[in-house]
Amino acid sequence: MVTAPIHKGIICQTGTHFSGHTEFFAERTGAVLPVMVLATEALKVGLVTTHLPLKDVAKTLSKKLLRDILTIIDRDMRRYFSRGKAPKIGVCGLNPHAGEGGHLGDEEIQLINPVLKALREQGMQVSDALPADTLFVPHHASQYDIIVAMYHDQGLPVIKSQGFGACVNMTFGLPIIRTSVDHGTALDLAGTDRADPSSLCCAVEMAKQMAGL
Repeated sequence: MVTAPIHKGIICQTGTHFSGHTEFFAERTGAVLPVMVLATEALKVGLVTTHLPLKDVAKTLSKKLLRDILTIIDRDMRRYFSRGKAPKIGVCGLNPHAGEGGHLGDEEIQLINPVLKALREQGMQVSDALPADTLFVPHHASQYDIIVAMYHDQGLPVIKSQGFGACVNMTFGLPIIRTSVDHGTALDLAGTDRADPSSLCCAVEMAKQMAGL
C-alpha cells in the first residue's frame, strides 16, 4: 500500500474524524502499535514517540513502550530488509549526552538502558542509549541498519536534511506493507505543474523492494 499526502485538517472539516493514514490502517488491520520509520538509501530512522508535544515525551516513555517498539522494528527489519538476520539497531538517548551519567536526566539509567540490556540478552543487536548528536554522525550511523530516536524532532530533521524528496515514510507493525511520501500536501502548488513527485516514486520503489519484487 503506497499512500499520497493528505490534509488532515480539510478532512476533519467535513465532520469526519481522521487522524491520519497510519491510524486508519492500524484500526482496519487490527494492528496494536504502528511504528513510524523514515528511510533514505543511506539511513533508516524509527521513532518511539511521534506526534505529541515535547513536554509530554518523557512521561510518555515507558519500559513496555520502548520494548514493544524495538521488538517490532527488529521483526520488520528482519522481514523486509535483512533477510532474517538480526539488524544492528542504534538507540538515541532521551537527554543531551544521553544523560551524562545521570547529571542531565536519568531516563537512560532508569528506563532506557535496562530495556536495551534485556533485549540484548534475548539476542537483539541493540546498542546502549547513545548521544543523538554523536550517533547521527555518518561515521557512527553507518555502523547500524537503523537508528531509533525517542521523539519526532530528534530523528526526522536529520534524515530529511540528508534526503528530502528521496525519503520514504514506512509503517512497521502492520500486517501489510505501507509506504508513503515524506512531505505534506503543498496545496499552494496544486495546478501549477511545479509539484515534485520524487518522494512518491521512491515510496513505490521501496514498497516493491519490501515485497521482494
